[in-house]
Amino acid sequence: MSFVTKLSVPATTAADGTATVYSAVFTGKISQIRYAKTDYADGVDFVVTVEGTGEAVWSENNVNASATRAPRQATHAVDGSASLYAASGEPVEAQIAVAHDRLKIVIASGGDSKIGTFHLLVD
Repeated sequence: MSFVTKLSVPATTAADGTATVYSAVFTGKISQIRYAKTDYADGVDFVVTVEGTGEAVWSENNVNASATRAPRQATHAVDGSASLYAASGEPVEAQIAVAHDRLKIVIASGGDSKIGTFHLLVD
């Protein structure tokens, strides 16, 4: 049986509209990330990575409203070639696994002393 855990990460920007915050340490596969807009300025930018590895999880610019994303990564064969669906040639993707690490969330253009929250669902 699989259980889903929810981690919430509030982030308040500095006067220059930037912030860097971290999730709690966790182990699991990222199912989705929800940005819940409260009063960040329209056009906020954010980059979410796994802290220890630097692996990209979510990067988006000019966000104006709350948004939910289900980030995935490409899969590969043992020789390093991309795994593709035979019928369409589209990449095969899988959830991003994190082992005893945390997410780093970097925010820009959020406005002076504004607040937003990121909700992370982990399987």
